Amino acid sequence: MTAPETESLRVHPAVRAQAPVVAVVALGGGAGAAARYAASLGWPTPPHGFPWTILWVNVAGCAVIGVFMVIITEIRTAHPLLRPFFGTGVLGGFTTFSTYAVDVRDLFDGGRPGTGLVYLAVTPLAALAAVWTAASATRRVLIRRQP
Repeated sequence: MTAPETESLRVHPAVRAQAPVVAVVALGGGAGAAARYAASLGWPTPPHGFPWTILWVNVAGCAVIGVFMVIITEIRTAHPLLRPFFGTGVLGGFTTFSTYAVDVRDLFDGGRPGTGLVYLAVTPLAALAAVWTAASATRRVLIRRQP
């Protein structure tokens, strides 16, 4: 083997250092996506219905991220892999921009542009409100519990 071939076979130290992070994000993402899929099976959107399940999945996931981020950034020191596993992986897999976008397109293609516009606007507004409300409430609750 020549020197360049040998060099290409070695794993770069930065790649090796990030391997655990990639692994936990993948595991968490699979778990989150499975939970979202289970929610869509449990509460399917009927034909020509409003996609309530995905709206509430996104809002709930954003509320959880608000609580989670306050706890791990302001209250406790977390294991370095917890944030990528739960925040990026589980909650990233659970919440969904792609299904939201498909739902908006389906509403427009189904002849319901008004509903599509409402869904297009309500989802990010409700998600942002959920993060803010959950983070604020978590801070208030935790401040009251401190001696």
